[in-house]
Amino acid sequence: MLNRTAKLVLIIIVMLPFMALAETADQNDVTNNFNDLLHYLTIGRLDLSKAYATRILEGNPDPVLLFSISGENPQSYTVLQRAKDNKFDTQLSDLCGKVLATIDKGRFIRRQDPKVILEEVKRLSTTPRGQLAAVKRLQDAGEYSIMFMLDALTDPARKDEWPNIVIALPKIGRDAIRPLVAALQTDDVSTKTAIIESLAKMEYPQTLAYLKYILETEKSEQIRQIAAEGIQKIDASALTLPSAQLFYNLAENYYYRADSVAPAADANIANIWFWNAEKKSLERVEVDKGYFFELMTMRCCEWSLKADSSYGEAIGLWLAAFFKAESTGVAMPAYFGQAHPDAFTYAITAGPEYLHQALERALRDKDSHVALAAIEGLAKTAGEKSIVYRLGIVQPLMQALSYDDKAVRYSAAIAIATAGPTQTFSESSLVIQNLAEAISRQDANDSNSQPNQKLDSKLADDYAIRSLEVMLKLGQTKNPVINLSAAQPELIKATRDSRIPVRILAGQVLAYINSPNAQRAIVAMGLHTANQLDVRIAAFNSLAASAKLSGNLLEGDFVDAVFSLISSPQTPPELKTAAAAAYGALNLPSKKVKDLILNQSKS
Repeated sequence: MLNRTAKLVLIIIVMLPFMALAETADQNDVTNNFNDLLHYLTIGRLDLSKAYATRILEGNPDPVLLFSISGENPQSYTVLQRAKDNKFDTQLSDLCGKVLATIDKGRFIRRQDPKVILEEVKRLSTTPRGQLAAVKRLQDAGEYSIMFMLDALTDPARKDEWPNIVIALPKIGRDAIRPLVAALQTDDVSTKTAIIESLAKMEYPQTLAYLKYILETEKSEQIRQIAAEGIQKIDASALTLPSAQLFYNLAENYYYRADSVAPAADANIANIWFWNAEKKSLERVEVDKGYFFELMTMRCCEWSLKADSSYGEAIGLWLAAFFKAESTGVAMPAYFGQAHPDAFTYAITAGPEYLHQALERALRDKDSHVALAAIEGLAKTAGEKSIVYRLGIVQPLMQALSYDDKAVRYSAAIAIATAGPTQTFSESSLVIQNLAEAISRQDANDSNSQPNQKLDSKLADDYAIRSLEVMLKLGQTKNPVINLSAAQPELIKATRDSRIPVRILAGQVLAYINSPNAQRAIVAMGLHTANQLDVRIAAFNSLAASAKLSGNLLEGDFVDAVFSLISSPQTPPELKTAAAAAYGALNLPSKKVKDLILNQSKS
């Protein structure tokens, strides 16, 4: 009698032909449905087209299989794309879009399959027909093929394959550039030579920076000569430019997402390539496409600084790119490491000069996130000389005071006021204007406001407090440049604000304005019985400060009301103490004080 294991093996053996038949049947169904879909799309029978597209999708086809079937008809992708773009039949557009997405997924899976790539690299050294087919497959694999081709070039056991691989390398196309330029760090002379010659044959300008860096730093005269010939072939004018500048130019192309440096479009991820000197091979890190361009901007800026540590423009662009990458909300890639500081840490370490560069770029690009980040960095680091920093004829921080985004304007005003300027400048009125505007109650739901003119309530509260705190500092330091009096109307309104910290701070700032209206607003806040006790106490403390600075600016009714509060037995002791201190600071004639003394007399 057969045991259980033997029975199971027998069942599998018996079932294998049927499983193969079922797989063949499934493949035939997908093939037939796909061909029927293309046929009916071509003749304009959209009802039947939708039916066959639905059949394909409901069958949950293997993406690689569907990609392979679509490849048998060179026109299939174009036909499906045209159907997807149909604006008059959304159902057809949706169905064909999903079929295309499945094909693209299959292409992506196939193009990075190591087994397939290895086979194709070996097939380069077969028949002429095999070579042609292998090159086409390796072109489909794109950047994923380079790692295997370079590994073969450094393997002495595969020396016979080297000439064919060297011929195929430049035929891979633009997608191969990033891994190839990363591999230029190899110390293998023959491999480096093959890479440089391949890059030259491709004739893509984005390789110029790397070739010029080789020309500037390589010890081998032979390799330098090959690099120079490559530059001459691509763009001879690059020979007159330092590699630091060429890397910076390339970084700007990435920053502004030029099509010429875009990653492959068939996946939601992109690859950043590194050279592992220890393993002597390429390594790739998958990153989110949302910040791929920014990460590559940073890498190019780093190469610019490697080429010339004094090339400061690269620092400003690096900071802007890092800020922009963080704005995506995607976690930074693994190669950053856990101890990698955030962009703001680098920003305040870099200092005002480079922050102004990032700010000027952000204002020019209408990029509020980068502008805000740069300004907040300036608020932490900029002194009086730094706030008027010029880039050519532009003063970025001053320019930000008139930007069309409230948050940018407010942050700029706070940054300038924090620096405590002592020399007059023409934009000083804009500083206090923005600070005053920031303390008013913002309506985040105002339908009449433009999107960049809206602040959510939490952010609005934060700007109100920060603006009041910096105005208080201006008053305490007796700043001669920024006139607090211009903010008096908004400060007086703020003493009636629903936000307690805003009321208290507004009273404290008003104490530094020599004005009867300012002093009356302070005492009114202290006398108002609906206010919380701590608000009233703070108001009388502010009144005392105002009186010490400006003397008594109150009319008789206000003075009488304060006196009544002090003399009333119902007044809480701590409030009475604060009111009495303010009353004393007003330095009034002695009659009221005499009445206060006699009123409590028992004799």
